[in-house]
Amino acid sequence: MTATATSVDEPDQLEPQARPLSRGARLARGLVPAAAAALSGVLLYVSFPPRTLWWLALPAFAGFAWCLRGRSWKAALGLGYVFGLGFLLPLLVWTGVEVGPGPWLALVVIEAVFVALTAVGIAAVSKLPGSPFWAAALWVAAEAARARAPFGGFPWGKIAFGQADGVFLPLAAVGGTPVLGFAVVLCGFGLYEVVRQAVEGRRTGAVRRGPAVAALLALLLPLAGALAARPLVSDKAENGTATVAVIQGNVPRAGLDFNAQRRAVLDHHVRETERLAAEVRAGKVARPDFVLWPENSSDIDPFGNPDAYAVIDGAAKAIGAPISVGAVVERNGRLYNEQILWDPEKGPGATYDKRQVQPFGEYLPMRSLIGAINGEWTSMVHQDFSRGSEPGVFRMAGTKVGLATCYEAAFDWAVRDTVTHGAQLISVPSNNATFDRSEMTYQQLAMSRIRAVEHSRTVTVPVTSGVSAVIMPDGRITRHTGMFVADSLVQEVPLRSSETPATRFGIAPEMLLVLVAAGGLGWAAAAAVRGRRAGDL
Repeated sequence: MTATATSVDEPDQLEPQARPLSRGARLARGLVPAAAAALSGVLLYVSFPPRTLWWLALPAFAGFAWCLRGRSWKAALGLGYVFGLGFLLPLLVWTGVEVGPGPWLALVVIEAVFVALTAVGIAAVSKLPGSPFWAAALWVAAEAARARAPFGGFPWGKIAFGQADGVFLPLAAVGGTPVLGFAVVLCGFGLYEVVRQAVEGRRTGAVRRGPAVAALLALLLPLAGALAARPLVSDKAENGTATVAVIQGNVPRAGLDFNAQRRAVLDHHVRETERLAAEVRAGKVARPDFVLWPENSSDIDPFGNPDAYAVIDGAAKAIGAPISVGAVVERNGRLYNEQILWDPEKGPGATYDKRQVQPFGEYLPMRSLIGAINGEWTSMVHQDFSRGSEPGVFRMAGTKVGLATCYEAAFDWAVRDTVTHGAQLISVPSNNATFDRSEMTYQQLAMSRIRAVEHSRTVTVPVTSGVSAVIMPDGRITRHTGMFVADSLVQEVPLRSSETPATRFGIAPEMLLVLVAAGGLGWAAAAAVRGRRAGDL
């Protein structure tokens, strides 16, 4: 027995040892995935408006998948954070246009954490059968979390919002932004799997049928789904038409002090409305059934300032149609970002108070802490806005107009419930004057295009300084203004009342994908436990 035993001291019985990597090789080995993650993140940013390179999202996620496959949780966390920075740093640079880099960098640092944690989950499921499906569901689950926390959430940068010009757009009518985003991410991860399977098959001389079929399905199913969903997209009138006027009055100056000169912004919008009224009387332009002004189009409270009340009332009488007026209103010591339905005969009537107010823009969370860090920031938001509680649907000349004010367009629920409350047309009154000529206005315009298809409604976007637009229910922009010009858009638009699957299903598709993501993580965790037990035996 002892004569046949193997001694671990005999060198001819030892396994050959791998040669240690040099310091430079180890550095390169770590830098290449990090560089690829950063580049993939930048590629994803480039796929967003104002560019129409929507298809770049696919190689962006394919590159991200390559970075994460089989990584440890620590490596995935770091690579995910780098990917998030590459994407969000340039995407959100507009948040620091007027207030400096501090808030911009703080926002990106926080938001990139969501991407980093998502990457850990994607790495965990990367070895499971059908990994692209689990990974895409995890991405949507992370977007769902990011849209809700912290401080009410920040959905900016949802993958769906980069797809207004893409082939996947009809999927917005199927399940809203979660389904649209899921399809894009799935297709990107599927692209990586197809390439990986092809390379592996070429190296080994054999293709594993099951994984190859799963990879092809991940790549092709989103495209097939988008093609099948096209009949849901229509710009046909169901309830007749309405002639709508969108007013862009412009502002005296860009920046945070766009409204520093008393009543100047209001006078700009009154002047543009009266100019349009003169063209209507001259027969040059069709008479609008109703008129839509932007958010903050009245820079002073018309209920507390008789002069503001008088000029708005005069504008409504001049155009001979009801106007939705955006104003900052003080009521019982509280500030509201309000839309006011102003009738040419009866004056002000119904109101809508913005419900999703913007943190650090319209209210300041942790005010005492922020003030201790930088007192200037508290002076920028000297009084918090209060939130409204009811959805806004104005009946204007017989048309039900749903209202989602500016920032609210990024939130699925804030747009959807205007439609479930009867809106035949959606208006997104906005004020982008504080962001100068940045990409922000184009990113927000793309959101409105997605909402148009999601709910099959005409969407109007009246903006103080541009870009204002009229969007058909199929997502096409038919009329738009330039930036920082006074202008008006008048167009006959279709009215619709049918509900898309996305409208009917509401939050259900998103919650289903969250459950799928949880199932994938559970499977990956169970597989890891089984692997550890097998290693211990």
